[in-house]
Amino acid sequence: MMIGMKAENQIGSRPIPLEAGYTAEFGAVSKGKWHEIIDQYADTNIYQTWSYDAMRCGEKNIDHFILRSSGQLVAGAQSRIVRIPSLGSGAAYIRWGPFWRPRDRPADHAVFRMAARALRNEYVCRRRMILRIFPVLYGDDSSTYLEILHQEGYAHICERNRFRTLVLDISPPIEEIRKKLDQKWRNCLNKAERNALEIIEGTEDSVFVDFIRLYKDLLRRKRFPEPNDITEFRMIQQDLPLEFKMRILLCRSNGLSTAGAICAAIGETGIYLFGATNEQGMDNKGSYLLQWKAIQWMKNRGCRFYDLNGINPTLNPGTYHFKAGLSGKNGKDVYYLGRFECNPNKIKAALVRMVDMVLPLLKKAGYSLRSHPSE
Repeated sequence: MMIGMKAENQIGSRPIPLEAGYTAEFGAVSKGKWHEIIDQYADTNIYQTWSYDAMRCGEKNIDHFILRSSGQLVAGAQSRIVRIPSLGSGAAYIRWGPFWRPRDRPADHAVFRMAARALRNEYVCRRRMILRIFPVLYGDDSSTYLEILHQEGYAHICERNRFRTLVLDISPPIEEIRKKLDQKWRNCLNKAERNALEIIEGTEDSVFVDFIRLYKDLLRRKRFPEPNDITEFRMIQQDLPLEFKMRILLCRSNGLSTAGAICAAIGETGIYLFGATNEQGMDNKGSYLLQWKAIQWMKNRGCRFYDLNGINPTLNPGTYHFKAGLSGKNGKDVYYLGRFECNPNKIKAALVRMVDMVLPLLKKAGYSLRSHPSE
């Protein structure tokens, strides 16, 4: 939960011209065209697909940004627009964006700066909206990108718990990756392989439904709240083009599913989205085999990294130890640089923060809102 801002916007709400040669475009882009665009970038991900936001909040509530340099596409972002009548405008949220690291040429800090500037000029200065971005940047990038964001008028949103994850380097040969797994984790993988388990891999809705059944059983057994709406992800899967669809992996023993995982591989970093296992799966070590299969699939898709999508050694030590063992000597324990905000004035920013605090409580109480400001 957000508890304050590290720094206030120091440049007000005046627009800053883009550097010579840069142009920014906002507005309607077809679904097919947008997916063609993001496929050109190494730092794109499922959260920047058309389907992710369209299925969660409706097509009318998404907007697209394209940045060009001398006519060449160099960056972009998909934003979720939340209209708040009491503010007279609303807010724009960009999750894991903007993207600016092309697959075929080195990343340029100047492009990131111009993308951040163009987004602020449009949403904050022209539309008078709150702008929140959550870029795919890690703490070791802070010396460069923190300075850029602050210079461009973004304030760092301070959070009680910084988002921490493990990122594996899966670019080496598969044999080398296996050698660098934690020894105990590798022993469990060896055991799973000896158990002659049946592995189902696919993208079909029937496989997704089978996973949901296993996932819901896990939540009931552990009495965990559902952190992400799995039904929304099923809708996203149905809408994604074939080349972007999530991979569902199931481990079966005697015809019954005992473990499952869902991963995404768009851009150069694969993401672990969901995992589930039952008591039988705990015994046959199916989750270990599924993760190994996921790594092989991601490598075949051209991924260089695997983001295990969050760790919390204190609140969820069991999952942390599983992910840490998988990470072994291939991975790095990192914190995301965080979320950043621009706002046209302090009153609007304060109102959005109040909404951020209230809506999670309403959701917990059973209130449902199709599109709300929480990232």
